[in-house]
Amino acid sequence: MNPLSLITFLISLLHVLLSSATAAGYNATDIILLDCGATSNTTSQDGRNWEADPHSKYSRFNNPNASFSSDATRQDPSVLRVPFLSALIIRSKFTFSFPVFSGPKFLRLYFYPETYSGLDAATFFFSVTANHYNLLNNFSASSTISALGSFIKEYVVTVWDGQMLNVTFTPSPDSFAFINAIEIVSMPSVLYLRGSEIPLVLAEGGRLFTLDNTTALETMYRLNIGGKRIENKDDTGMYRTWSQDEDYLVASKWVTVYNLSDSPIKYTPDTPEYTAPKDVYTTLRIMSSDPWLNGKSNMTWIFTVDAEFPYLVRLHFCELLDSITGPNQIVFNIFINNQPAAKQVDVFDMAGDSGIPIHKDYIVLTGKGAKAKELRLDLHPDQSSKPQYLNAFLNGLEIFKLNGTAGSLAGPNSYPVSSSQPRELLPESPKSHEKSMILPIVGAILGGFALFSLLLSFFILQRRKLKDSLSFTSKFFATRTSSSLPSDLCRYFSIAEIKAATQDFEDTFLIGRGGFGNVYKGIINDGTATIAIKRLNPSSRQGVREFCTEIAMLSNLRHRHLVSLIGYCDDHGEMILVYDYMARGTLRDYLDGTKNLSLSWKQRLEICIGAARGLHYLHGEAKHVIIHRDVKSSNILLDENFIAKVSDFGLSKLGPTTTSETHVSTMVKAEASQDNLQVLHGNFDYLR
Repeated sequence: MNPLSLITFLISLLHVLLSSATAAGYNATDIILLDCGATSNTTSQDGRNWEADPHSKYSRFNNPNASFSSDATRQDPSVLRVPFLSALIIRSKFTFSFPVFSGPKFLRLYFYPETYSGLDAATFFFSVTANHYNLLNNFSASSTISALGSFIKEYVVTVWDGQMLNVTFTPSPDSFAFINAIEIVSMPSVLYLRGSEIPLVLAEGGRLFTLDNTTALETMYRLNIGGKRIENKDDTGMYRTWSQDEDYLVASKWVTVYNLSDSPIKYTPDTPEYTAPKDVYTTLRIMSSDPWLNGKSNMTWIFTVDAEFPYLVRLHFCELLDSITGPNQIVFNIFINNQPAAKQVDVFDMAGDSGIPIHKDYIVLTGKGAKAKELRLDLHPDQSSKPQYLNAFLNGLEIFKLNGTAGSLAGPNSYPVSSSQPRELLPESPKSHEKSMILPIVGAILGGFALFSLLLSFFILQRRKLKDSLSFTSKFFATRTSSSLPSDLCRYFSIAEIKAATQDFEDTFLIGRGGFGNVYKGIINDGTATIAIKRLNPSSRQGVREFCTEIAMLSNLRHRHLVSLIGYCDDHGEMILVYDYMARGTLRDYLDGTKNLSLSWKQRLEICIGAARGLHYLHGEAKHVIIHRDVKSSNILLDENFIAKVSDFGLSKLGPTTTSETHVSTMVKAEASQDNLQVLHGNFDYLR
């Protein structure tokens, strides 16, 4: 072979290797990248080339006056210039018509709500359809993300033979629509839409549900469990992004991460190479090495979804642990929304060997009511099969919203809009103003009365001496219905266990004091777990109420930036709360200068952002709005990695119970430790 031929061969070989590395498993027949509003072709950070939109061949049948191009007035440094810098501003109904092959497609809509040509995107409300599917209805991009950064809405829609993919934007009356970019990528026909001949088992009740090419999907979550974020260029040829799972994982202290990147993956016809990237299957989360703790616990993730839609939940598994060489070594049960989805799941037995990936699909229905619902996933070790190891694990997860009976995927905005007009254009009549004042007051009274009644009930029950010595708290949690496994949310400790953990409250274990009482460091589970123990001071006036409030609030709250309540003790007159141990203490320790501790500015910023995320969860994402009412630097705890955790919910109150209740009192207790300005003005959740 002459040198020129050799060089040509090596270049060709290199091209093949690079192509297979970035698009392993699937070569898309359709890839359309449209940079809407751009005046010339652009290249994004991932190396992909985007087509400019002016006079686009995809929109030539629209009225020339129906739209205009504009660049964002301000470009946030965290937002990619391509394809988010320019946008197409749409005045009236506007359709893009894309000629594509038949079959299912990923349709990705790119949004960066900013100011364009003097028009504030916060005032834009519009609807979007794709062929006969309604994707967005009276949609506000700004309210969806609280005007922070850019985002992508990803859908799966099927194009029939002879059809084009028509994507139509319709501004609401007296408003505009906008779009920064549109991406279309084809996909294997059976990746998610499995056909009418393969029904899926419904997670609730064992009924059957069928996914076929009449079903449209919206991607809600796609997670690489236990692993790093996988960018679109590292997907299997379909440019999917796989996020980390930390923000959704509950009680991560008891969960272990494995990265087995050197392990080979043996794909099969049932799980082809394009199903998920290798990194999804070589990283995983598994429960602790303590079988006793695992038997009392779940591995749990909690997600927020729109109400009144069915959801496809896909779980990815691959058994790679060296210690697992046969069946019945790790067996677990899967619960979705506290309902059994699958029992006695043995991944090795189902796959037939180690290193073989599999995935399981479940359909979940969400009930009517509030616009947002929690979708909860629990993996719990199965003890009835007597496996060698009491454990459970997960590699990857995908959650998709499925279209309703009317072909709609459109959920509510983050903030309700009572008219199709922009919010600032809505006049307020005197009668509506009177009603808006009355409803919050009534709601606040009812909400406060309900919480007071609940706390009073706890107090009364605590003072009763039941014949069987059952305390009011254990009885309360025994009758809770929020979890099929209440002990997983809140473990009961005997006073003997607490004394053993603290060597009978030895002073060397004392780590802090507060209005509730003393706080101790404790050691449990044969020295493998460290906890924080808060012991009620009998002289505390508010102690019993704070004790009940903490249990009622924290037993149902799980978030990366909220301190986790592990359990409680109500035994022999002792009232004790048990939490995750925060190795770095409080934020106040680093700010007041008394302990000669310091934080970098980056750490300070990350701590502030973390605390804000915890408060945002309480105010806008939790099942019920919760007002903390005692946010201060001493109640911001730091774990060993300086992750901020909001703590001390003893003064918390339930917030508005409906969207019309916006004036619930948030007046804090006027105690000496609290900021005078906060007390004076009634501001809540103000960090001092």
